[in-house]
Amino acid sequence: MIALTRINGLPMMLNDDLIEQIESIPDTIVRLTNGQKLVVRETPSEVVDRVVAFRQRVNQCSPLLPVGHGR
Repeated sequence: MIALTRINGLPMMLNDDLIEQIESIPDTIVRLTNGQKLVVRETPSEVVDRVVAFRQRVNQCSPLLPVGHGR
């Protein structure tokens, strides 16, 4: 999950897997896979950077299982 700030200043956590599209017209609008739209203070680049950083952290904490493990 990534931390974002709603346009009204309230913090929120967003499951990054739900992001479908990010627009800047002029506010940043994050469109989710369920059709919901969120207006946030962060720029589209900041949202993408947070998603990338989060996924890098997750991948560092999840060691790959050896091939054939458990079979």
